[in-house]
Amino acid sequence: MNSAQPLGSVTHGSLSQGLEVRLHPDVSVEDMRVGKFLIVEGVRSRFFCMLTDVALSTSSNRIVANPPSPNDDFLRDVLAGSGTYGTINLTPMLMFTPEEEGARKNLHLNGSNGSSLASFQPQSSSNMELLPVKTIPSHFSQVYEASERDFRAVFGWEDDPHRRNFAIGQPLDMDVPICLDLDRFVERSNGVFGKSGTGKSFLTRLLLSGIIRKRAAVNLIFDMHSEYGWEAVSEGKQFSTVKGLRQLFPGQVQMYTLDPESTKRRGVRDAQELYLSYDQIEIEDIRLVGQELNLSEASLDNANILFSEFGKSWILQLLNMTNEEIQMFCDEKRGHKGSLLALQRKLMRLENLKYMRSACPHNYVEQILQSLEAGKHVVIEFGSQSDMLSYMLVTNMITRRIHRAYVRKAEKFLQSKNASDRPTQLVITIEEAHRFLDPSVVGQTIFGTIAREMRKYFVTLLVVDQRPSGIDNEVMSQIGTRITALLNDEKDIDAIFTGVSGAQSLRSVLAKLDSKQQALILGHAVPMPVVVRTRPYDTQFYAEIGDVAWEEKSDSEVLAAAELAKADLGF
Repeated sequence: MNSAQPLGSVTHGSLSQGLEVRLHPDVSVEDMRVGKFLIVEGVRSRFFCMLTDVALSTSSNRIVANPPSPNDDFLRDVLAGSGTYGTINLTPMLMFTPEEEGARKNLHLNGSNGSSLASFQPQSSSNMELLPVKTIPSHFSQVYEASERDFRAVFGWEDDPHRRNFAIGQPLDMDVPICLDLDRFVERSNGVFGKSGTGKSFLTRLLLSGIIRKRAAVNLIFDMHSEYGWEAVSEGKQFSTVKGLRQLFPGQVQMYTLDPESTKRRGVRDAQELYLSYDQIEIEDIRLVGQELNLSEASLDNANILFSEFGKSWILQLLNMTNEEIQMFCDEKRGHKGSLLALQRKLMRLENLKYMRSACPHNYVEQILQSLEAGKHVVIEFGSQSDMLSYMLVTNMITRRIHRAYVRKAEKFLQSKNASDRPTQLVITIEEAHRFLDPSVVGQTIFGTIAREMRKYFVTLLVVDQRPSGIDNEVMSQIGTRITALLNDEKDIDAIFTGVSGAQSLRSVLAKLDSKQQALILGHAVPMPVVVRTRPYDTQFYAEIGDVAWEEKSDSEVLAAAELAKADLGF
C-alpha cells in the first residue's frame, strides 16, 4: 500500500476510454499537468498511468448558473471539494501485479506496429511483475504520484550492466532518468520529429552520442547543415556553440567533407576529403533528384537508352555530345532529340558541384565502408554543398553502395553462421527524410527499401524531419521508436500515430508539449509512451558521455567559433 498522500479517487472509466478521477479537496487542479505519471492502487494490482486531460466539474448546474462573486472567498471555500472539484483523465499504461518473491519473468507486452508497449523485463528489486493492461481498477481506487521506484521498475537505470540503457531525459515533474533500451532502438528504423525550432538536432545528437558511448551500433551520418560532426551554433543562444561528435569521441568518429574549405574554416583539421565521379551515378539517383533538376519522364526514359548504350559512362558521353552527335544517336537508337537536349542541359548543373569529378582515382565510398567495418562512426559534412540537389544525390549514391555491401555480408553470415562474419549493426541518419520517403519516390529509393526491410540486413535508419505527414504511411508504420517534439499541423500529428493503439489520448499529450526541450517517446525502445524533459546537451553531458575532458572556452573563442559556424550555415 502506498504511504504517500492520495490525490484523488477513481469515479468512472473503461478499458478503452481510460479512467476519470475526482481530485480530493486539498489537491489543486493547477498542479495536474498533461503528461504527468500517476499510480492507481487497485485491489489486486497497481496501475502505472499517464495523465491525458484535466477538467473542472460541479455537483449541480445551479452553481455555475449563479457563481460566487470574485470577492466572495468564503463561498468559494465552502463549495470547494463538494460543490466544485477538479477531475483528471488517466490512461493506464502498465500493471504491476504481485509475483513470487525473487522471481523474474520476461514479459511480452504488445508492441507491434509501433504501439505503446514492448518486450520488457522488470529491473527492480520489488516483488512486482509488469503486465500489459487487461483490466481497470475498481471504483474509488486511490491515485498517487508515481515514485522514483516506480519509474526505475519500468524504465530501468542507465548503469544497468545487463542492458545498453541510455538516459534520454526525465519526467516533467521528477528528477529520475527515463532510459531507452539502445539494443532495441538500433534494431529497427526510428524517427525524430518536430516542427522547426523545437530542437530536433539536439535530440539527434543526444541519441547518436548514446549509441556511440554504449557501442550499440556504428553510425553513418549525412550532416546536411554541419550540426553533428563539429561545433554548431546553439539554438536560442546567438554567440554560443555546442560540441560535435568528433570532439566528444575523437578516437571513434571520422569526418568526411564535400567542401574542404568550409570544414577547415570551422576549425576541423583532420577531416578527409570526399569526391564522387559521374560513372558512380545511376538512373535511380537521377530519378530521385528529378524534381530538383526539373526532369520530365521523357528525359528519364532517354537516360535509360543512354545507359543501355554507354553503361556507367553515360553521363560523360551525354555531356560531351554535340547537337549533331545527339541527332545521330537519336536516329540510330530511336531516342528523342528534344528530351536528350533537355537532359544534357539540366545535367550540366552537376559540373558546378565541388565534389564531382570526371573520374576518381580513389574509391571514397569503399573507404567509408572500411571505416564502418572497423567500428568507426562516420559523419559526412556538406558545408556549402548543402542544397537539396547535392544532399539527395550524395546521400542516395553512398547509401545504395553501403547497403549492397551489407546485403553481401549479411548473406555470408546467414550462410556460415560464424559470429565473426556478423555485420556490425549500422544506423544511417538522414535529415529532410520526407524528400526520400515521399509516397511518389519511396519505391525507387534505397531508404524505402531499408525501412521496409527492418533489421534484415543489419541496416536501419534514423530519420529526422519536421513534416512526418510527407513520409509514406507504410514506412511510418515500420518506424520502431518515435521521438516527437511539438507539432502543430494535424496531418503531421496523425502521421506520428500511424499504427499506434490508444492514439487519441496521446494526441492531447503531444499537443500540450512545450516548444523546447520536451518530447513524447513511444514505440519499440520504451515499454510505454512517455513525455520527457530532454537531457541538456551541455558541459555536464560532455563530461558524462565523452571520451575527453571538456574545458570551458573563453568568451572570445566561443564568439569566433559561433561566427564561423553561422557564416557557413548562411546566417
